[in-house]
Order: sequence, then C-alpha cells, then structure tokens
Amino acid sequence: MDGTLTQTNQLIYDSFNHIAEKYRGKTFSVPEITAMFGPPEEGALLNVVSRTQLDEAMTEYLRFYRENHSRLAKLYPGIKDVLRFIKQCGRKLALFTGKGIHSTSITLDEFGIRQYFDYVVTGNDVEKHKPSAEGIHKIMSNFHLKPEDVLMVGDAVSDVKAAQESGVKIAAVLWDSYSREKVLQMATDEVFHDVAEFHNWLRGQFE
Repeated sequence: MDGTLTQTNQLIYDSFNHIAEKYRGKTFSVPEITAMFGPPEEGALLNVVSRTQLDEAMTEYLRFYRENHSRLAKLYPGIKDVLRFIKQCGRKLALFTGKGIHSTSITLDEFGIRQYFDYVVTGNDVEKHKPSAEGIHKIMSNFHLKPEDVLMVGDAVSDVKAAQESGVKIAAVLWDSYSREKVLQMATDEVFHDVAEFHNWLRGQFE
C-alpha cells in the first residue's frame, strides 16, 4: 500500500512523531522511523510508549491519522486506472501490507479503493511480518494459487525478500520508494519508475 498505491509516508511519519512528541517529548527522523517499519503500528509505537500506554497511544495515533489523511495523503496519479484495469481483465487482486488493520481500513475507505481488492492481508493478520513471506502464502492459499501464478508488486527491500522467499515474481515499483537505491541493487523480475510505465506493461501482459 504505502509507496506503491498511496503516498502516505508523510502521514505515517507525522502520525508517529505526534505520538513520540506527546509521550516522549521528542521527534524522530525519517530514517529512524523507517527503521522501525515491519510490524504494524503497535510494534513501532512500543519504541516510544510503554505497554500500559499502548492502547491509549494507538487510539490517538489513529485519530491523528484519520483527521490528517486528506491533508497529508494521496493516491498516486493513475493508480485507480491500474486497479480498475486489473479487475476488468478478470485477475484476482490482493493487498499485502505491513500496516495495521485499522490504518489500512482508513486509507482504503478514504481513497475509495476497497472494492478493487478480493483479499486483504495486514500486519495484524500474520505472525511473521515482512520480509517473511507469510502474507504471500496466505494469499496463495486463499486463491489456491501456485507461485508461478502470482506477481507481487512492491517498493521496499522487504517486499523483494518476501517475494523471493515465496518463489513468486516481483515487480519493483520505484515512483516513491524510500529504499529505491537498495531495491535497485536486488534481483527483481521487473522494475518500473512511474505508474504509466507499469500500466503500459500490464496492458502488454493482459491484452
């Protein structure tokens, strides 16, 4: 989701720092925050709040996330066209995100894209988070798919590693990747630098 479908990184950084400032009286740099990515928000927030404060902090995090969504987040131009095209071609579309279920739901609803996905796996739905392939395995099991039937699309090192672990092909999309240079050094099946380029490639595959 983040960095692939939606430009939500700034919203995530600001939401996290809103909690950090409230509970720790400090803020963190972008590299410091991205280093905490992997588990859903609850795991990241435990770096700045205690377990007894976690429920309260999550409520505040989600309040800030929702209230600032329209100001700080947007869909990448052309993404809805890509999602619509994939569905029109009769392909199954699943979302595998490290985000928690609540922030995922907010973003899906705010952007009106929930209806495009046949299955959603969030960070709360797996025991092992990216770069583990558990989420991909759940998707393949749900649709009774073999690895050769699947293409994963992602922007992060953890996406590439998860795809490689599961044996599925990986298309690296780098229009807003915070780990762009590292991803470019990895073995991927396809690399796309903008949404239009990816959409054109899909047309060649499906039409």
